[in-house]
Amino acid sequence: MFQSFETLSDPTLAAPRVAALRDELRRRGLAAYIVPRADEHQAEYVPASAERLKWLTGFSGSAGTAVVTLNAAAVFVDGRYTVQARHELDTKVFEIAPIAKIRVEDWIPEHLKPGAKVGFDPRLFTIGQIERLEARFKPDGLKLVAVAQNLVDKLWGKERPPQPAGLVIPHPQEFAGTPAADKVAEVQKVLAKNGQDAVVLTGLESIAWLLNARGSDVAHNPVFDAYAIVPKRGKVELFIAPEKLDKAARDHLRSVAKWLPPEALAERLAELKAEHKRVRLDPNSASWFFAQKLGGARRIARGADPCIAMKAVKNSTEIAGMRSAHERDGVAVSRFLCWLDREADSGKVDEITAAERLEGFRRDTNLLREISFDTIAGSGPNGAIVHYRVNTATNRKLQPGELFLVDSGAQYQDGTTDITRTVAIGKPSPEMIERFTLVLKGNIAVATARFPVGARGRDLDPLARRALWAAGLDYDHGTGHGVGSFLSVHEGPCSIARVEGVPLEPGMILSNEPGYYKEGAYGIRIENLLLVREPEKIAGGEREMLSFETLTLAPIDRRLIDKNLLTADELGWLNAYHERVRKALSAKLDGETKAWLAASTAPL
Repeated sequence: MFQSFETLSDPTLAAPRVAALRDELRRRGLAAYIVPRADEHQAEYVPASAERLKWLTGFSGSAGTAVVTLNAAAVFVDGRYTVQARHELDTKVFEIAPIAKIRVEDWIPEHLKPGAKVGFDPRLFTIGQIERLEARFKPDGLKLVAVAQNLVDKLWGKERPPQPAGLVIPHPQEFAGTPAADKVAEVQKVLAKNGQDAVVLTGLESIAWLLNARGSDVAHNPVFDAYAIVPKRGKVELFIAPEKLDKAARDHLRSVAKWLPPEALAERLAELKAEHKRVRLDPNSASWFFAQKLGGARRIARGADPCIAMKAVKNSTEIAGMRSAHERDGVAVSRFLCWLDREADSGKVDEITAAERLEGFRRDTNLLREISFDTIAGSGPNGAIVHYRVNTATNRKLQPGELFLVDSGAQYQDGTTDITRTVAIGKPSPEMIERFTLVLKGNIAVATARFPVGARGRDLDPLARRALWAAGLDYDHGTGHGVGSFLSVHEGPCSIARVEGVPLEPGMILSNEPGYYKEGAYGIRIENLLLVREPEKIAGGEREMLSFETLTLAPIDRRLIDKNLLTADELGWLNAYHERVRKALSAKLDGETKAWLAASTAPL
């Protein structure tokens, strides 16, 4: 199994660990310390050695921040994690602070006196984050202090897991589509255009994409631990542990990169500073540590990591690969849903069993490299926890009259998948059917949207919510995120959300996942992946419009749909989608699953 089900969180450990951290603060003359979820690469998914927030607090979500003062402590979470935080945190130790109501930079001044010093690890905060904190703290007389030794690591001691040491794996041209040399040349064109001498790459996905290489250092994410400097001319300088490069990796990288040990990075940054080079850093992804090593935030050349925008637009090879991956994945998911329909009513199937069977069906493809994230398999009230992770303590059986939400994905060498289906176990209630149909209407609204060149995800987000809003309902997460090509299942810079986003471009791949969650009862989410198509003229129109192709191929539970709530166009889309699913998958299925698929995709 690529996923384990042991209990990751123990709230009872938080009190003594926070007490030890406070002792350390007193010794250092600090009034507070900030512990983010991020690692040194500002990644959403991190290796075990970087799970500092979980070790200190017990909170295991993929986003969050803890602040510990001498007299108070809080964990800040977004809307995806408010329910989970209540399950995992000792609320006698930590206040749960929803960031929609209060942010770190506002909470800290409320709990400290003027002149107080706030400690932080400069490797774990971006340039932009520290500058915003400094600006916010200045009127209150608070001072940020960079602490070279991470205080959580010090307390964690010898029990802290070792740094990951997986090998670098070449990503063949047949899957990458564009040679690494061409990608490096494009980055160097950006540097030349902006009069910059080099760019420091700190994001693992950017380095993997640029060099057409993959790894296994972070669970479910095919990346390897490294940093890179791309000069305006010449080879990429890759800072990586030498034992991570075998002969195949060295042969693959030799034409575009030279490698140096990680300990050489600080010296190289000092050289660039001494030579007065204009070094580009992304203030939203590069850590404060790099800015300081290069002479301070005022001396760096600010600019986005150029790889982020480039890798978001998939080339024709990657698009073809994603289509193949989704067809393959659709077969596995359909086999799982058929099995689930046959077995779930027995009352013997639990969440862990379901997650194991789903991974098993994906393994049967013989092409599964990893799952793309821990499967979210939430029955009944567990489905209302947006990023629920089943473990042996929370595992429950699927029961008649409940909903089962399963959000899962796969990493294939030709593409990354992410799909959510909500399934009725037994007979659903009228309320479940109504709210599922409202969520479906939002999914269809995004899938069928036509939008002008330059439109952003925030322009589409209200389409997904309109039917829910009309019923006085909503959900507290974004509608969609970018997806990598055999890379991270969550990829920037594109999204479909209320927040600021970038213009959507042909070749971008995003999720479409509106939902509804009734705490203590059930959760609903319907998720497909979408490819942004080239703009087309519309008969009688004046401007070309972009649109989406739905990549995901799997039935949507007809038992949960009230067709009377759908418009004729919505019903037409659903029936056409199900016909496409049936035609694409039937020939690849066994007899039982083929018959099940025919019934599950029959026109409404």
